[in-house]
Amino acid sequence: MPPSEQTSATPVRTLAQRLDALGKANQIRSRRARLKKDLKKGVKQIDEILADPPEFIRTAKVVDVLLAVPNCGKMKSAKVLNHCRISSNKTIGGLSERQRRELITFFRR
Repeated sequence: MPPSEQTSATPVRTLAQRLDALGKANQIRSRRARLKKDLKKGVKQIDEILADPPEFIRTAKVVDVLLAVPNCGKMKSAKVLNHCRISSNKTIGGLSERQRRELITFFRR
């Protein structure tokens, strides 16, 4: 098919659908930010979040959540992921049971 005849793979959305999607995305970002603050303050524990992740955090990258844990910067996060054999692009919801167990065990030590 010539380039001028290609069709768009993205479905057409109405303004209401786009606004609804933006609203949901903003709500998820706000809830994630609140969770990260709670992690920083020690109100929430990373092992509890990993054991039973809320829906809004499942699409977040593991490394982004680890960076919110006290005393866990870029280097330590990279070492933890390497130790547990987890890709830096892996999401919380995409963790296998083995990977989830290893992370929980690491942070409970």
